[in-house]
Amino acid sequence: MSRLDSFIRRMMAQRDVLNHVAADLELPAQGAVLELGLGNGRTYSHLREIFPGRRIIAFDRALAAHESSIPAPGDLFLGEIRDSARQFARQDAAVVHADIGTGNAARDALTLEWLPALVADLLGPGGIGVSGLPLQHPRLEPLALPAAVPADRYFLYRRR
Repeated sequence: MSRLDSFIRRMMAQRDVLNHVAADLELPAQGAVLELGLGNGRTYSHLREIFPGRRIIAFDRALAAHESSIPAPGDLFLGEIRDSARQFARQDAAVVHADIGTGNAARDALTLEWLPALVADLLGPGGIGVSGLPLQHPRLEPLALPAAVPADRYFLYRRR
């Protein structure tokens, strides 16, 4: 499969899973949506549309987003994600989305040393974690993906 086709499949899976979370899953009544990895802001833009009324907070190493997809002041935190997002631990996020995998097995293995615990700490009870990487953690219960999303393309969890 070409890298372009792989990217398109990943983006379709991401959109389908996020739409499923917004439309079909029960979420905590309160709590922000956290975007770990703002990137160019396409997913952040989509999160604003599917979670109206929720605060959406983004984290990234550096600002590279399109000007129409830059969070408001106070909703964007720059620096190492594993460090900057920790300030929101135990503030009971409703949704955490993390698409920060690189496709490089060694680099992703390093990310997986801290990402599962961070997502578990950020989510409130019953909150939903969505990730491009598998998150093995005792407080995260795997959920079924929408039928259109191939297994192991994207991952979905509920915080116990």
